[in-house]
Amino acid sequence: MTVSHPLIPESLRDLLADREPEPDVSGAEWLRRLPSLIDASLARWDLVPDGEARHGECALVLPVRLQGNDFADSAPTREAILKLTWPHDEARLEHLALRHWNGRGAVRLLAADPASYGLLLERLDADRELTSVSILEACDVIGGLMRVLDQPAGEQYVLVSDKAQRWDAQLRHGTPLVPRRLTDQAAATLAHLVTGEVDGRLVHEDLHDMNVLAPLVLSRGDWLAIDPKPVSGEWAYAVAPIVWNRADATAAAYNQRTHVRLRADIVADAAGLDPVRVTHWTFVRLVLNAVWAAAYAPASDDFRSRMIALSKAFSD
Repeated sequence: MTVSHPLIPESLRDLLADREPEPDVSGAEWLRRLPSLIDASLARWDLVPDGEARHGECALVLPVRLQGNDFADSAPTREAILKLTWPHDEARLEHLALRHWNGRGAVRLLAADPASYGLLLERLDADRELTSVSILEACDVIGGLMRVLDQPAGEQYVLVSDKAQRWDAQLRHGTPLVPRRLTDQAAATLAHLVTGEVDGRLVHEDLHDMNVLAPLVLSRGDWLAIDPKPVSGEWAYAVAPIVWNRADATAAAYNQRTHVRLRADIVADAAGLDPVRVTHWTFVRLVLNAVWAAAYAPASDDFRSRMIALSKAFSD
């Protein structure tokens, strides 16, 4: 049975209604629980809704106002965000990463209820994404944020080296929908990468221009990262998302290979990363995207073709 609530957009229901558990709660079950989660969170933190709810792929984002004084020392303003996320592995430690960064380079965490995947966050300017600047300027900003966010990772986070073991098997198995030479090369490149220091830094593995917003308060700087997918890894591994985003800018480039390689180089320079490891990790992640997309053909054919084309730009 669908439970209605005035703060839940129908478009979020459409996105999540058919999601399978990852690993415990289906999208449909979470949607049934969501009205009570909203009401409980508003009561727990003494919040009042303060605007239209938004959402991404798997979370409700509700503007709220802080009523009490519990967060007076940590909240830049009385405006905040209540974020309630469909429980899945990638989001499990989001609160922990934000607590570790403590507002440096990332949205500030005011409070968390890990059991309900509920976060109370400082409010940023939702109408000023990093997508509002040129892609090359965005790459420079991303690299600068990587420097600010860089710190040792705790033992709680998934190791990139552990993920790499699963990826190796997927690449070696391959798929008829991705050229074998690319999957073989990606497997060999991955094997070489993991002989180096791939773990140990707290890395936002989904850091791109749609996950960076401007703050509402000038003292908070120019840009802040949101929606971390934290892992214990190396930052060279995290450059790929800003390469595969902004397909329109890539398509408009006079030389697409030069353009996407320049994106990676700008991030590497701004972040102080080894450009060779950036190139290798970006290639591997692009090929992996193509392999994963193959499972959803033909609906994913355009995305898979784009990942294959991008991976070729990083294959030498």
